[in-house]
Amino acid sequence: MVVADKNCAKIHHITDNIYCCGAGVAADAEYVTQLLSSNMNLHALSTGRQVRVCAANRMLKQLMYRYQGHVGASIITGGVDVQGPHLYSVHPHGSTDKTPYTALGSGQAAAIAVLEDQFKPNMTVEEAKKLVVDAITAGIMCDLGSGSGVDLCVITREGAKVLRGYTETESKGKRLRSYRYARGTTPVLSETVTRYEVVEETVQVMETE
Repeated sequence: MVVADKNCAKIHHITDNIYCCGAGVAADAEYVTQLLSSNMNLHALSTGRQVRVCAANRMLKQLMYRYQGHVGASIITGGVDVQGPHLYSVHPHGSTDKTPYTALGSGQAAAIAVLEDQFKPNMTVEEAKKLVVDAITAGIMCDLGSGSGVDLCVITREGAKVLRGYTETESKGKRLRSYRYARGTTPVLSETVTRYEVVEETVQVMETE
């Protein structure tokens, strides 16, 4: 497992009222959400109406099912449409769940534990933001494959707002001294130099016809 970027963007824009959060292989999640965003915007242009969250979920799970799990991305789709707020989780094989709260990825066990303990219906925006921060922080602290920052996305009927770098769970320590060793610190016991000469060189031309 390699964390190439601990502060990469995991919240992806689909439409103005729908956003996705990706876990798993970052490249797969990026490609899938970009393709979904393109198709949903074309759908909105052809129908002349706002895209519903269930439509995005249906298209996404059909795409994931087509590849039979070879696209290693777990996607959480959330948004607000004419029927209210919706939250879906899409697994790599295409199975989906509609729940009031969910978590996916390597840190989901710790995050779900916090969500199950603190979630309650009809929470205020500030209470929900604090709950999400606590859940993601628990996932980061209890898992080596997660990043170091918390990003939030608040979606309402008035619009969506992405809060990039909302909190920082870890900070890089300050280097107190130089750890470079001076030349000669480790003694060289012996040194041998071997020289080789090219006696014969043959060039073979490959036939391309």
